[in-house]
Amino acid sequence: MMPSYFFAHGAPSLVLEKHAYTDLLNNFANSIPKPKAIVLFSAHWEESVQTVSAVDEYSTIYDFGGFQDELYQMTYPAPGNRPLSEEIRSLFAKHGISSKLDEKRGLDHGAWAVLKLLYPDADIPVVALSVNRFLSNEQQYAIGKALSELKEKDVLIIGSGGTVHNLRSVNWRANGVDEWAGAFDNWLQQKLEAWDTASLFNYRELAPHAAMAVPTNEHFIPLLIAMGAGDAHKQAKLLHRSYQYGNLSLSCWQFD
Repeated sequence: MMPSYFFAHGAPSLVLEKHAYTDLLNNFANSIPKPKAIVLFSAHWEESVQTVSAVDEYSTIYDFGGFQDELYQMTYPAPGNRPLSEEIRSLFAKHGISSKLDEKRGLDHGAWAVLKLLYPDADIPVVALSVNRFLSNEQQYAIGKALSELKEKDVLIIGSGGTVHNLRSVNWRANGVDEWAGAFDNWLQQKLEAWDTASLFNYRELAPHAAMAVPTNEHFIPLLIAMGAGDAHKQAKLLHRSYQYGNLSLSCWQFD
């Protein structure tokens, strides 16, 4: 069965960078069989109703400003997969989750910056999905769980966001890691590896420095969705964790 994954997408410039985390992303395709399709939840697509993309070929959204000119020339023209989009809607309906199709939206940088590093040829069909910050953490997990059977069909489920993502607190000149960011991620690692959903669903009350690490939850949601997709076996493995600018976390989690 194909694992599901959570990838931090960091800053938009990630796709131009060279370090241990981008090395992991560049080599990722060698670690698993080539998926038949990719289902990706991005923190940068928010909708009040769960939305499923259904496009023939994706345009590229440049949802950022002030970065290198090279970024605005990049494209990721991955094909869509309308039958898979319809299957996803059927799975959501089966589990009582309302959804709708979107036939126009391209890939935002939370999607294409990660995918360009994972599969630069853009030759694997992609179905992009939205997140909803107003659902409970239990509901976020259930969204991933509803799609878990796709893993048996060689579909790769990805959540793209960030566990510590507070842009007001980043220090562009920092060399080390802020204590509060490390403390939050250490707590998170313990609970994920123990598959302690009771604590994870209440991370805002239980985790140290949760308000600093997760000031708004849209970047945290994809982690819970990717975890939910691994509910059958309940095995979490941290593949990488590092930081940029003092506290912007770059992490990769695998859920078997």
